This record gives sequence, C-alpha cells and structure tokens, in this order.
Amino acid sequence: MCYDEINGVIDAMDSKLSLNRRLYEIRWHGRGGQGAITAAKLLAQAAYLDGYQGVTAAPSFGAERRGAPVSASTRIAPEPIMVVSQVEEPDVVVVLDHSLLRISDVTSGLREGGWLVVNSRQSPNELKVKGHFNIATADATSVCRELGLVVTGLIVVNTAILGAFVRATEIVNLANLEKVVRSKFPRDAMEKNLSAIKRTYEITELYRM
Repeated sequence: MCYDEINGVIDAMDSKLSLNRRLYEIRWHGRGGQGAITAAKLLAQAAYLDGYQGVTAAPSFGAERRGAPVSASTRIAPEPIMVVSQVEEPDVVVVLDHSLLRISDVTSGLREGGWLVVNSRQSPNELKVKGHFNIATADATSVCRELGLVVTGLIVVNTAILGAFVRATEIVNLANLEKVVRSKFPRDAMEKNLSAIKRTYEITELYRM
C-alpha cells in the first residue's frame, strides 16, 4: 500500500470514528524495555487529538523492568473518565512480544468481538490462539530491526505496533498518531518511528471472527 492509499484510508476512517465513540479499554503486554508503557501513553495522546475527552494511560503491574513481563493500560472515552483500576475486560489486547502468549494468559478477559494485536511473524491463523475475538499480526520486530530502532541491544517495537493497532481497530486516526510522534521525538528518531508505524500498518494481517 502506497502513502497516498494510506491517506485515503485515513480519510475514510475519519467519518467512521465520529460515529463510533464510546469507552475503549486497551491492555498492553510486553517486556521491560520494549516500550509498552510509552505506547499506552502515545495512544492516549493520539486519542485526545481525535476528540476523546477522557484519556488515561498507566502501568498496570508495577514498574517496568528490562526483560521482565510488564503490562500497561489505556482508557479512552468521549467524556472525561476517572477510572484508574486495572483493565480486566479489555476491548483490545496488544502483545509486543509473541512469546508472552505461551507463558501468560494475556487474553484473559478480552471481550467477545474485541481485538488481539500481536507482534509476530506468524499469520493470525498460525498463532492458534483460541477465543471469540479478532486477531491481527504484524512482524514489528523485523521492521524495527531494519530501521535501527535498537536501544542497548533491545529492539524497541512500541511505535511500530501502534501501526498494527490502528489498522486493526480504527479506534484512532493514523494522522493524529503521527502528530504525537512528531511532537515527542527528536528529528532522526521521529523519522524512524514514523516509518515503523507506516510499514507495520501496511503489513498487518487481519482475521475477523
């Protein structure tokens, strides 16, 4: 998909988004250093630019430790929200490290008809994850490796997987996500992260139940 085609998709999403506002709860699973908590915050900021008045983002299980499983949450809603509890019944689960599917029940509580978004080289059907939800996969790791998004030897996939999130859920607008990235990163890092988002958006495979 070329850049102009992506822009066409963005325009089509705008009209959908205006008719599809409600509370969304998103839970993120990754390993310390992959940027799950940062991804949760970037999504919240993009949602605010989209017009959601209620946005929260926070770690769910303590402080982030390098390599250890971590979790974070994002809540977005059309009206201000005061909920700060952990997300137990998410509309979307995002997994930054596919190995977590084998060692942790990351899909626990995922709502029927929701989305499981996974950083994986496998197609949604190849994951063999059981449940009444939609599945999206994208090899964000390879994209980020090619772009040099590596910090102290660890490939950081948080911005890339946001591209897969947007492609699957259409909850927020890709253009507003890009605005947030432009405001948060210095120029060189910004360009790499924008490329990561766009490339991952393009390669995301979708399975709808």
